[in-house]
Amino acid sequence: MILVETITVDELRAMAERMFEPLVKGVVDVAERVLVVDAELHADEEYFLLEEGSEQENLWGINLWPEFAGTDKFIEFDSMINIRPSQNNRSRGVEDPAIRETIRQIVTEKVNG
Repeated sequence: MILVETITVDELRAMAERMFEPLVKGVVDVAERVLVVDAELHADEEYFLLEEGSEQENLWGINLWPEFAGTDKFIEFDSMINIRPSQNNRSRGVEDPAIRETIRQIVTEKVNG
């Protein structure tokens, strides 16, 4: 698991290949502007951030698709950890457009080329 300061698309591709998947799972803390990647489950990344002091309501699961870097398909808002009716998020997606935009900004800050 990697707490990302910055990472390249090529590094994400290598992670995806190691996991035998075309994607890399990640969790974003929208309050602390933190991104964690490179785990088999979003729940593992979520647990890591909770142990580091993040608040659960600020954690959102995403998938990064390196082959689609630079397009709208690069970030997929889909994770079981996103289901939280108490925050009016009843799906695996991220329903609040403002939160999706914050996640996009954080990923753009952290992922290069």
